[in-house]
Amino acid sequence: MLWGRKKDVIGLDIGSSSIKLVELAQGKSGYRLQNLGISPLPPEAIVDGALMDSVTIIDTIRELVNTTKVKTKDVVTSVSGHSVIVKKITLPFMTEAELEESIKWEAERYIPFDINDVNIDFQIFGSNAENPEMMDVVLVAAKKDIINDYVSVIMEAGLNPVIIDVDVFALENMLAINYEIAKDEVVAIANVGASTTNINILKNNVSGFTRDIFKGGNQITEDIQRQLHVDHQEAEEIKVGSKMDVASRTIVQNLLKKGSESLAVEIRNSLDFYQSSTTYEKISKLHLSGGGSRIKDFDLILQEEIGIPVEVVDPFRKIECNEKKFDLEYLKEIGPVMAVGVGLASRKVGDR
Repeated sequence: MLWGRKKDVIGLDIGSSSIKLVELAQGKSGYRLQNLGISPLPPEAIVDGALMDSVTIIDTIRELVNTTKVKTKDVVTSVSGHSVIVKKITLPFMTEAELEESIKWEAERYIPFDINDVNIDFQIFGSNAENPEMMDVVLVAAKKDIINDYVSVIMEAGLNPVIIDVDVFALENMLAINYEIAKDEVVAIANVGASTTNINILKNNVSGFTRDIFKGGNQITEDIQRQLHVDHQEAEEIKVGSKMDVASRTIVQNLLKKGSESLAVEIRNSLDFYQSSTTYEKISKLHLSGGGSRIKDFDLILQEEIGIPVEVVDPFRKIECNEKKFDLEYLKEIGPVMAVGVGLASRKVGDR
């Protein structure tokens, strides 16, 4: 959606705990998975969306490109966090050209940053449901220094950044590819990353509300590390239930329950805020993605907290995957982590 020539691209999801690469090919019958890879990042390489260790990030991107043997150089990536603002606003009807002229002045009313320090983009979504004389617009602003940092590491890795998107919109694209949503149905996506949780609420496949919660799976990992005196990797394995010592089972279960409930409450608060501030119908389902979706029993705890069905996403659900090239069980296991990457890879050079 933001700052972006039409041909295939690499989707590069630069997250705070890992970098994910996805390459898709689009044919007449849909998308086909071409390439996929994931490499971990050390803690503190990225903090609140800010790139703190560019050298390691560049090396990790290069390693991913070499390992997956991708030939495409054009990259779509995305940003989120404190330096990104996504706001749905209502304005008097005007043409896109007119809005292009006035968006900077409109944005100043909604953006808590110096307007000269941000890149601004927008998308018009048509007439407002309650006042047909007005139009709904999604306004996006991202700090220039953050955008420049992401562009810089991608170029230093030998690639060509063509679009900088926003995590919540990449998730929206992933959902549109893989899931059919009924007319007027309202659904939510919660992408639980290591340090940030992205919330996007959609009606008719259009964002009605977005929010970033600055809490994710890392807090639970760190609690496990402190309590059990284990390293980061072992704590991650314990968190997803793949490794648990009988002697520490009760401690781990309590930590997982407490951490999951705390995160579930934050997500519920966002859903409640949306529903209290709109006349839209009740949210029918929440689609759960991100590494945090793999926390043992988190989907069940979240469903109990918010009172609506929760489904862990499969971003490859309607994407053709050659089982001679890709391990389908592995794709199922890591699928939720690749959701943003799939959404990014569905873009084309030249997209707005």
